Amino acid sequence: MTHPFHPLAGRRVEVLYSMKRGGRRMFVVDTGAGARMTLPVEWTDRGPAALDARVSQEALVELRALLDALGTHCADQAEGGES
Repeated sequence: MTHPFHPLAGRRVEVLYSMKRGGRRMFVVDTGAGARMTLPVEWTDRGPAALDARVSQEALVELRALLDALGTHCADQAEGGES
Protein backbone atom coordinates (compact mmCIF):
# COMPACT_ATOMS: atom_id res chain seq x y z
CA MET A 1 0.00 0.00 0.00
CA THR A 2 1.31 3.43 -0.88
CA HIS A 3 -1.62 5.75 -0.07
CA PRO A 4 -0.14 7.66 2.89
CA PHE A 5 -3.35 8.02 4.90
CA HIS A 6 -4.64 4.47 4.59
CA PRO A 7 -4.38 2.15 7.64
CA LEU A 8 -2.54 -0.39 5.45
CA ALA A 9 0.07 2.13 4.25
CA GLY A 10 3.47 0.50 3.99
CA ARG A 11 2.11 -3.05 4.30
CA ARG A 12 2.30 -5.70 1.62
CA VAL A 13 -1.04 -7.29 0.82
CA GLU A 14 -1.97 -10.13 -1.50
CA VAL A 15 -4.01 -9.11 -4.52
CA LEU A 16 -6.75 -11.70 -4.91
CA TYR A 17 -8.17 -10.29 -8.14
CA SER A 18 -8.83 -7.05 -9.98
CA MET A 19 -12.08 -5.65 -11.30
CA LYS A 20 -13.58 -2.49 -12.77
CA ARG A 21 -15.99 -0.39 -10.74
CA GLY A 22 -17.32 2.88 -12.08
CA GLY A 23 -14.70 2.85 -14.83
CA ARG A 24 -11.85 2.53 -12.31
CA ARG A 25 -9.58 -0.45 -11.84
CA MET A 26 -9.85 -1.87 -8.33
CA PHE A 27 -7.96 -4.58 -6.46
CA VAL A 28 -9.57 -6.93 -3.99
CA VAL A 29 -6.85 -7.72 -1.45
CA ASP A 30 -6.42 -10.03 1.51
CA THR A 31 -5.70 -7.85 4.53
CA GLY A 32 -5.02 -10.79 6.83
CA ALA A 33 -7.08 -13.27 8.84
CA GLY A 34 -9.28 -13.83 5.79
CA ALA A 35 -10.48 -10.23 5.65
CA ARG A 36 -10.80 -8.61 2.22
CA MET A 37 -10.75 -5.01 1.12
CA THR A 38 -11.32 -3.25 -2.19
CA LEU A 39 -8.71 -0.65 -3.10
CA PRO A 40 -8.29 1.65 -6.09
CA VAL A 41 -5.16 0.73 -8.04
CA GLU A 42 -3.93 4.33 -7.55
CA TRP A 43 -3.48 3.59 -3.85
CA THR A 44 -0.97 0.84 -4.54
CA ASP A 45 2.51 0.64 -6.00
CA ARG A 46 0.94 -0.74 -9.20
CA GLY A 47 -0.75 2.57 -9.94
CA PRO A 48 0.78 5.76 -11.32
CA ALA A 49 3.41 7.41 -9.17
CA ALA A 50 1.98 9.92 -6.70
CA LEU A 51 2.76 13.55 -7.31
CA ASP A 52 4.83 15.27 -4.70
CA ALA A 53 2.57 18.32 -4.64
CA ARG A 54 2.62 20.46 -1.56
CA VAL A 55 0.18 23.14 -0.51
CA SER A 56 1.81 26.49 0.11
CA GLN A 57 1.41 28.38 3.35
CA GLU A 58 -0.30 31.18 1.42
CA ALA A 59 -2.87 28.74 -0.02
CA LEU A 60 -3.59 27.41 3.47
CA VAL A 61 -4.09 30.96 4.81
CA GLU A 62 -6.51 31.70 1.95
CA LEU A 63 -8.36 28.43 2.59
CA ARG A 64 -8.67 29.27 6.28
CA ALA A 65 -10.09 32.70 5.46
CA LEU A 66 -12.62 31.12 3.10
CA LEU A 67 -13.68 28.57 5.71
CA ASP A 68 -14.02 31.27 8.36
CA ALA A 69 -16.21 33.34 6.01
CA LEU A 70 -18.36 30.32 5.19
CA GLY A 71 -18.66 29.47 8.87
CA THR A 72 -19.80 33.01 9.67
CA HIS A 73 -22.28 32.95 6.77
CA CYS A 74 -23.72 29.61 7.92
CA ALA A 75 -24.00 30.83 11.50
CA ASP A 76 -25.82 33.97 10.30
CA GLN A 77 -28.22 31.82 8.23
CA ALA A 78 -28.91 29.58 11.23
CA GLU A 79 -29.78 32.63 13.31
CA GLY A 80 -32.20 33.87 10.65
CA GLY A 81 -29.91 36.52 9.20
CA GLU A 82 -29.97 37.60 5.60
CA SER A 83 -27.58 36.20 2.99
